[in-house]
Amino acid sequence: MKILHLDSNHPLLIDQLNALGYENHEDYNSSKSEIEAIIHQYEGIILRSRFAIDKAFIDKAVNLKFIGRVGAGLENIDVQYAGEKGIFLASAPEGNRNAVGEHSLGMLLSLFNKLNKADREVRLGKWDREGNRGLELEGKTVGIIGYGNMGKAFAKKLSGFDVEVLCFDIKEGVGDENARQVEIKELQQRTDVLSLHVPETPLTKYMINSEFIAKFHKPFWLLNTARGKCVLTTDLVGALQSGKILGAGLDVLEYEKTSFEQLFTAEDTPEAFQFLLNAENVLLSPHVAGWTVESKEKLAQTIVDKIKERFC
Repeated sequence: MKILHLDSNHPLLIDQLNALGYENHEDYNSSKSEIEAIIHQYEGIILRSRFAIDKAFIDKAVNLKFIGRVGAGLENIDVQYAGEKGIFLASAPEGNRNAVGEHSLGMLLSLFNKLNKADREVRLGKWDREGNRGLELEGKTVGIIGYGNMGKAFAKKLSGFDVEVLCFDIKEGVGDENARQVEIKELQQRTDVLSLHVPETPLTKYMINSEFIAKFHKPFWLLNTARGKCVLTTDLVGALQSGKILGAGLDVLEYEKTSFEQLFTAEDTPEAFQFLLNAENVLLSPHVAGWTVESKEKLAQTIVDKIKERFC
């Protein structure tokens, strides 16, 4: 069986697939149309987010048996059509869930303690203790939307703090010892910190908008380590300006390219994003919540294990 690798990953992925008897080819530079011209030769594809695997692409991949996506979500793949064609899909949320949980907690603690602001000021010779007085997590209520691998990992990290954790999910019965599952209305009534851990779907795209935000009974902090397009940035900025959102930790942005590899050129910078860049109560990172040394290895191993279990 021949496998085409479209993105570079941890070397163990190719090494172990070689050991299993697969023939592995790498192509990290050809255009999508160039790949479409040769994809009929392959039974497997492994990628991260280089380009979309859509219906037209799948129709050309006439011998395709599986697609391995070295990451948590499958939004860059036409899942329904792949299923109709009998193509096995493997993603790896197990591989970077711990990294996302730790990153979410790190963002929250940094926001509460104004660490990015304080660090910047001290480096400039400014010693403002009162202006950098922080908040404590103790006694707060953390609401998690999306209680799968990532949400559960974040809740587990919070179990060492004196906080109440609520979770909301479209699936029933997902609550556990680390979070109590509630309806969205209760979450909006009680939440002090809201953390998103959902895939990008028609239901979640721009779910955080002015209408949704207005239903929260208290001003709250927002964390997004999920997908950028789950938050409508202009409405987020409006809520930050009004004080309804007290601060935000954003690892992902609405403006990311679908490859997640870049944003935009300087001259294309949206006004709302410029506000985020200048806001002291906003913490930004470049889609790296699940991007650790350890997760790179675990993501690759998870894909190998799923292929092995299915085909060997």
